[in-house]
Amino acid sequence: MDRSKLYRRFRTLLIANRGEIACRVIRTVRAMGLRTVAVYSEADRDAMHVALADEAVLLGPARARDSYLNAERLIEAARKTGAEAIHPGYGFLSENAEFAQACFDAGLVFVGPTAAMMTAMGSKSGSKALMEKAGVPLVPGYHGEAQDDATLAKAAEKVGFPILVKASAGGGGRGMRIVRSADELAPAIVSAKREAKAAFGDDRMLIEKYVDNPRHIEVQVIGDSHGNLLSLFERECTLQRRHQKVIEEAPSPTLNAAQRDTVCAAARKAAGAVNYVGAGTIEFVSDGKDVFFIEMNTRLQVEHPVTELITGIDLVEWQLRVAFGEALPLKQDEIKLNGHAVEARVYAENPTRNFMPSVGKISTWRLPSETGGLRIDSGYREGDTVSPYYDAMLAKMIAWAPTRDVAIERLNRGLEESDVRGIVTNIPFLSALMTHPKVRANAIDTGFIERELAVLTQPTPAPSELELCAAVAAVINSERQAAKAEANSPWQTFGWMPVGRRQRNFAFRAGHGVHHGPEQKITLNYGSGPSTLVIGERELAFAVATRDGGFDLTLDGVKTSVAAVIDGHELYLRTRNGRFDLHLVDPFGGETEEQAGADKIAAPLPGTVVAVLAEEGAKLEKGAPILTLEVMKMEQTLRAPYAGVLKSIKCKVGDIVQEGVELAVVEPSGE
Repeated sequence: MDRSKLYRRFRTLLIANRGEIACRVIRTVRAMGLRTVAVYSEADRDAMHVALADEAVLLGPARARDSYLNAERLIEAARKTGAEAIHPGYGFLSENAEFAQACFDAGLVFVGPTAAMMTAMGSKSGSKALMEKAGVPLVPGYHGEAQDDATLAKAAEKVGFPILVKASAGGGGRGMRIVRSADELAPAIVSAKREAKAAFGDDRMLIEKYVDNPRHIEVQVIGDSHGNLLSLFERECTLQRRHQKVIEEAPSPTLNAAQRDTVCAAARKAAGAVNYVGAGTIEFVSDGKDVFFIEMNTRLQVEHPVTELITGIDLVEWQLRVAFGEALPLKQDEIKLNGHAVEARVYAENPTRNFMPSVGKISTWRLPSETGGLRIDSGYREGDTVSPYYDAMLAKMIAWAPTRDVAIERLNRGLEESDVRGIVTNIPFLSALMTHPKVRANAIDTGFIERELAVLTQPTPAPSELELCAAVAAVINSERQAAKAEANSPWQTFGWMPVGRRQRNFAFRAGHGVHHGPEQKITLNYGSGPSTLVIGERELAFAVATRDGGFDLTLDGVKTSVAAVIDGHELYLRTRNGRFDLHLVDPFGGETEEQAGADKIAAPLPGTVVAVLAEEGAKLEKGAPILTLEVMKMEQTLRAPYAGVLKSIKCKVGDIVQEGVELAVVEPSGE
């Protein structure tokens, strides 16, 4: 293969991705003086990455397979715009050897490894065989070509339960299932294959021994076309949920200096087995004593910023320099470890509803400034819409500090100062995770989140006196801001009255919606003289001063900062006590909102029916699976809300259903 065609200097780069990774790549590319081309689907016409790029090309409909996964359209977009190179980001086609080869055949530089390297290392099965030959320690398992049910079942029996059924292609927890007994194996394989096919276009599976209480450690590597191959220290990615990383940090707090040297040397050996060129990650699992190779990701990782912060290296810049055909600018002994970095993934999802993805328009987007060791990689802005067609990640928040404890504190402060509304996010969950004493003590494994889920998703405490006063202040402050639109309005001054004093009564309920919590009442006294708030028998002096993103509330001489968002009768408050959702009771009545019944078997979000798991007329126990939807690239199984008979199924496999549409009816047994 002609090296001058593989690696050469270019001036225009097409980013074959979307969201935060597209925005992150664009920023480095533009800083290097290169032109950028974005691609987008019909659902992403107004997306942030489209606005940031010099040019943008429409690929097609919203579904990824019709747009971001369409290799021919991506290459045609490069031709239209004069792009000489393509950066795949992560996910989508980033580890697709056929796409890498198609780029080469079209005369484009692919910013990543060659198709041959990707084939050798991108397949979990293929890479295990290669590592076995190279003498890299492996988790016991099966990674053969035969994929029939009998072969997989025999392999599982030989390895011994519990096992891990895992997609050979891709990553991110897609197509992965823990199987603890033989009778769970067949349905797990069917489900994992279906999910893997939808996410990666490849449903091949491998079987691994499941390591109980494991830790996930990975090493960043990068190689150039001159034979240089470097490791950039390791990351700890043990805090996971459903095999999806939630928190990542570098370096690993689990390894000592000798262990660090050993695992990094093993990673270089693994990548050297294919003379690897480009950025990649060698992933290991540890049982507390030994470290086993599990796979290589032949691309940039979501968590690459923590490595950048502890090394001072821009990995995207190094990717591009490698693609130019340049030698890496540093030698192994010149790469220094500095401090500690921690990253949290901010998702549009509801942790209190089994992490159900959340879609809709972002009405408020307030993230702290990138100062004091804080970095934010984002793909969204206020006013953007989160669609159901793609991964639900909104942003990554990364904190650096000289020590792990301070980095965690900085990250948590950044999370506490973040307000994203219009959709539900996992920000409170992330904050609870970072403040958990066992996380601080590094007493964790990959099952930690599942075990501690009840603690990490505790309901918001009832609003205290402070929150009720803050709620009144938020309403008053909002009215005052609206009055500023009217020139010379006396209501611009809080509490203005021509003479005398008046009262105004407020009532709030905890939570959003009219059916949440009992009413809590508070009275505002205002007019001539100081304004006061009365709660029960207590009367407090009260003042409000507006500031950016909220206001300062002073109660009996104590000032506190409050962040507030008001949407109709719904209030969101952030005080020193945490985050609170409140409902302002309509003083004129008329609140006839009805809650959707918990017994309704309906689509929680727009999605595609991928499996019907029960037949009409079947007798069902409470919790029995009825059908499976694919929502935001993840499968959601809808289950019987009570024991009964499946009266009807109102959909079929392949149907695209909208949020709230009833999909099945269960007639209760009366027990």
